[in-house]
Amino acid sequence: MTPPTQTAAAEIRVCAGSGCVANGSLQVADRFETALANAGVSERFKVVRTGCHGLCALGPVVVVSPDGVFYPSVHEQTADEVVAALIAGTGPVDSALYREDDQPITRYADVPFNARQHRIVLRNCGVIDPENLQSALDAGAYEGLRTTLQTKSSEEVIQQVLDSGLRGRGGAGFPTGMKWKLALASEGPKKYMICNADEGDPGAFMDRSVLEGDPHAVLEGMAIAGFAIGADEGYVYVRAEYPLAVKRLRKAIDDATAAGYLGDGLMGTDFSFTVHVREGAGAFVCGEETALIASIEGQRGMPRPRPPFPTTSGLWGKPTCINNVETLANVAWIMTHGAETYSAFGSGTSRGTKVFALTGKIKHSGLVEVPFGLTLDELINGVGGGCQGGKSAKAVQIGGPSGGCIPAAMFDTPVEYDALMAAGAVVGSGGMVVVDETTCMVDLARYFLAFTQEESCGKCVPCRIGTKRMLEIVNRITEGKGEEGDLEALEQLGNVVKSASLCGLGQTAPNPVLTTLRYFREEYEEHVRDKKCRAHACAALSNYVVIPEACKGCGACKKNCPADAITGELKGIYTIDAEKCIKCGICEAKCAFDAIVKA
Repeated sequence: MTPPTQTAAAEIRVCAGSGCVANGSLQVADRFETALANAGVSERFKVVRTGCHGLCALGPVVVVSPDGVFYPSVHEQTADEVVAALIAGTGPVDSALYREDDQPITRYADVPFNARQHRIVLRNCGVIDPENLQSALDAGAYEGLRTTLQTKSSEEVIQQVLDSGLRGRGGAGFPTGMKWKLALASEGPKKYMICNADEGDPGAFMDRSVLEGDPHAVLEGMAIAGFAIGADEGYVYVRAEYPLAVKRLRKAIDDATAAGYLGDGLMGTDFSFTVHVREGAGAFVCGEETALIASIEGQRGMPRPRPPFPTTSGLWGKPTCINNVETLANVAWIMTHGAETYSAFGSGTSRGTKVFALTGKIKHSGLVEVPFGLTLDELINGVGGGCQGGKSAKAVQIGGPSGGCIPAAMFDTPVEYDALMAAGAVVGSGGMVVVDETTCMVDLARYFLAFTQEESCGKCVPCRIGTKRMLEIVNRITEGKGEEGDLEALEQLGNVVKSASLCGLGQTAPNPVLTTLRYFREEYEEHVRDKKCRAHACAALSNYVVIPEACKGCGACKKNCPADAITGELKGIYTIDAEKCIKCGICEAKCAFDAIVKA
């Protein structure tokens, strides 16, 4: 992991990303400042409200420099103890340190979660104050832009990006330099640069965290891209559900413009670049390039056939280049450190690093950035610490709702564009949902298909009707009404939707169903043939039963049953009538002796 940039002799870096803010990190930061002021040592220690540190599940997170001492789940009382220890010089507060297998780990860099990480995109997240331009400048912001404007031509910039091997991090993985080259070659006096920040995948928060933690890295990347393709104007299309990201992005634009890093005549040169923010209403389909463009133009966000491609005819009919947040956050680093240094990370045609949002049944959920080439096992069980409660991972849904489910038996698959595509999944934007044996793969596929079907814009028949018919079949299967021929119908429909849909939403929407059919077909067959859900996740295929030897006869189940489906007397053994049971689960929740289970 790259060592954090040191911006002060002694800093108390409090995560102020959305997750930690929701857990009270701003109050914790205030408490640190109050304690320092009361002790009269505010000049010696500086409190910095940063972006995401990574270990989101343990927020509020605090890292104290220069030694990088890590304190997870910090509360206001803990803040007082840390300040007292800093003043007394007695070392870290042992009781507040992070622990792995009951052993304290002092430094954040030494936590196993960070062992395989290398931060390029997230280099300043958790380090700088994202609302303070000087904090970003101290960490090297806009040096890549300065180098570009002073020493390179557009063609040289594009060639450096091509040589780096950087591919689009938004999903398709198209070579970034090639897209820029096509935009540069398009004729016309006016061109646009767009940053796609319309992150809509369930369980994904990579782009949001970058915008909250280091918005200047994205703006700098946009300006370099604008210079490369000949654009003097850019738009950041960001969903309105990210209020903190929008707030910090707008402030970063205002600060950078006032300081001459955006606007007219950047850094005393004749290159100008202005950035605007457009807030989207949360339509998943607007992550598709042509739908996004339509939304910026004030039209309904719906995709259009291609060609023409946006690089030829995009925003208001002008040549337009679109890259996502993570792609652009790499650009300045490449300009500063060189293409060869960047391409040294990764493997095959997948170069550099990738940010993933680890969620689901994983022990250490959060944001990670690792070089391409690590296996799924190294990422899930190594970086993520495996599943919660000592359970084994069953599968991982990778690439968002349009990605695919890969079984644990294939966790030796390297995280690379080509390898994941061969396995039926995609890198996508970086969402990664880990599930264990308590998850029904049929129900998981139903959940993601329901999401994409709901988000379909309805413009093309294969996506609008095909996903609806697929969802109807999967719903019937999970309700115990599956029929012979359903699985074959799902496969046939899925392949038609993939091949005939207009845009990437429909072309990838069947992936969760097709990959679970590919790797977990026996679960589908059990649902259809035996009316059984082995994970007991599908309510219609499970019954609640009382374990006689565990029942204490307390009567709590009968008292709370809304369907009068439970019979028995106090201090006796209770039973559940399967015919009357509505499978609400209240009896299981109310039983204090774990005597009621699904069967």
